[in-house]
Amino acid sequence: MNTLNRRTWLKRGALTAAGAMIMPQFSFGETPRAKLKFDAQGRTLYSPFFKEYNASIFPDETKLLAKLNANENPYGPSAKAIEAFQKSAHLGNRYAWRELFDLMDKIAVLENVDAKNVMMGPGSSDLLEKTAMVMFANGGNVVSADPAYMSLIKVAESVGATWKPIPLKEDWSHDLKAMEAAIDADTKLVYICNPNNPTGSMTNHAELVDFCSRVSEKVPVFIDEAYMGFLEDGAKKSMVSLVNEGKDVIIARTFSKIHGMAGLRVGYIVAQEATLDKIQEVTRGGMGITYPSIFAASASMDDIEFQDKSRKLNAECREFVYKTLDDMGYEYVPSSTSFILFPIEMEGQAFLEKMTAQQVGVRAFDIMDKNWCRVSMGTMDEMKIFATALQKVLV
Repeated sequence: MNTLNRRTWLKRGALTAAGAMIMPQFSFGETPRAKLKFDAQGRTLYSPFFKEYNASIFPDETKLLAKLNANENPYGPSAKAIEAFQKSAHLGNRYAWRELFDLMDKIAVLENVDAKNVMMGPGSSDLLEKTAMVMFANGGNVVSADPAYMSLIKVAESVGATWKPIPLKEDWSHDLKAMEAAIDADTKLVYICNPNNPTGSMTNHAELVDFCSRVSEKVPVFIDEAYMGFLEDGAKKSMVSLVNEGKDVIIARTFSKIHGMAGLRVGYIVAQEATLDKIQEVTRGGMGITYPSIFAASASMDDIEFQDKSRKLNAECREFVYKTLDDMGYEYVPSSTSFILFPIEMEGQAFLEKMTAQQVGVRAFDIMDKNWCRVSMGTMDEMKIFATALQKVLV
């Protein structure tokens, strides 16, 4: 594997005046306080198909018995990651250049790519947003599913892009044929979140490989794989191997989910070196990662036992929620992630407020003119609290 030298890093890391001028006006990660558009009912408006309900009073999360609204891993960080963080915290007065290179080398080995194909950032959402800033600085359009994870899309729109949303298919997978047909001369990027957020659904692996391989010859394809770690065979379902085939794809990964490090902010993208050069002409992604977080991420990569445990416990909680919904007569979208989306027979804002009154935090959406709840997987005790609250609110 090739290691990035300091000269290459500094060349890529130059923060230009142009970069400072196109900072996003807003973004949407897992925070509901982002600056967004609202409809007449006060719902966050993502598209005509996809809206989010907002409670009239934002809940005090410190008083929630079950915080299940941000897809956070309740079991992490791993003990080894915490120990590594603590041992390196006293060096937090130093910049972590060499240490960051070491982590990039380690990630490159894991992904079977060269280090020159890896760019670090404080979580994958940050890298989605920076990619959008660069790709759409001069306008254009982005093609994605609807509903989708909105971080890249909203930042793209904020710097002048237009969004071409393509409704998911009836089985909640990406409509790849319709997405390809939507590509035109102004398309700068195709964005695919797989597994998808907020639906939790997967798109057929073989079909997605074929799509990314062909379409990336016309326009870059960004595949957001934040939740891939929750699949037993996640490594086999990734699109990262296309990078070594020379395809113009960008794959995003994060330490926020399976590693349980959402608050420590570490993520990365894998792409062609020329693509990363474009992004890093205006931003230094790794500059936003704290010194001890780098050591925590490295230690977490080695803690396979913790990752396996998180995956197992997450799956057990999903099965518990499936059974709860089955018993209540509710359908749901089968999930490959750490959350479940299911329809509710109640107006979304009222549902949020009633669940909050039960000290349970969840999310509520209007998708295709139907009300839905998205619940994150917490501990089993939290899911039992959720089930009790749900039965009180909906039955």
